[in-house]
Amino acid sequence: MLKIGPITVDPGILLAPMEDVSELPFRLICKELGADMLYTEFVNAEGLLREDPEGPRRTFNKLRFLPEERPLAIQLYGATSLSMEKATEIASEQNPDLIDINCGCWVSNVALRGAGAGLLRDLPQMKEVVSRVIGATHLPVTVKTRLGWDQESIRIVEVAKMLEDIGVQALAIHCRTRSQGHKGAVDYDWIPKVKAAVSIPIILNGDVVSPQIVKEAFDSTGCDGVMIGRGAITHPWVFREAQHYLQTDELLPEPTFKERAELCIKHLHLAVEHDGAKYALIGMRRHYAGYFRGVRGASQLRAELSSYKEFDPLLARLEELRETDPERIAA
Repeated sequence: MLKIGPITVDPGILLAPMEDVSELPFRLICKELGADMLYTEFVNAEGLLREDPEGPRRTFNKLRFLPEERPLAIQLYGATSLSMEKATEIASEQNPDLIDINCGCWVSNVALRGAGAGLLRDLPQMKEVVSRVIGATHLPVTVKTRLGWDQESIRIVEVAKMLEDIGVQALAIHCRTRSQGHKGAVDYDWIPKVKAAVSIPIILNGDVVSPQIVKEAFDSTGCDGVMIGRGAITHPWVFREAQHYLQTDELLPEPTFKERAELCIKHLHLAVEHDGAKYALIGMRRHYAGYFRGVRGASQLRAELSSYKEFDPLLARLEELRETDPERIAA
């Protein structure tokens, strides 16, 4: 069970914040499949403040969510305490359940500018940023970070203590360093060490791609929650499967080809409804690999679906696949 302020979810399987992935339509899909809590894409604090109120406001639109998504966290990132404070005020007006601070993004154009995992190189600045965010909102504030900047500078226990002391109400840890990116082995052994040092909930993240890993994470580390990122992209059914496995110790069968096509069609309709056809067709290209992973000819099918530039022909093709190719699962 995961409890953050007034929010309680059980067992605590979360959809991670992912740029260009955990947008509203995909969050709705993951919620339907069993995700206990959702996070928005990470929102650039400086970009939010610079945005012209009369313009398209694409950064502001990342704050949008629906009541059925709750509990939901808006995640913010930025390098300066002032911009994060102001962005928090704007985000809090949308009344999410949590404000989450990204202290873990490893990509160069974020981390090397002092935001995301860049804050791991300057703990006084991290403390200042987080403190200003906490002071700017009535909502619980949480943080997502990594073990450290590199293997020689892992200070996650110290970081966790500092964050707890200033009022952070939960900490999600991607169990790699910034220098690893998404490569190399995750090190879940740090989770029990952090748990022993603080009393706030600790959420495990990193290479959680199957129901067995979810269960092992809970059982072996004592974590309060498990956050799934890329595992949800490659197989969004992982939430449903993990919920079932935790309750029964039984694995659900792989989704059929028809189920895959039906969920893809549903996602497409949601994307068109919330983003418009133009952006929906572009955004869906990130998801075809996950919906059709493991089927014969998956790469060719993904390329074919990605080539469509209009909604109606794409929908017709997906409906045709759903009805005429029900047994296309690879042996």
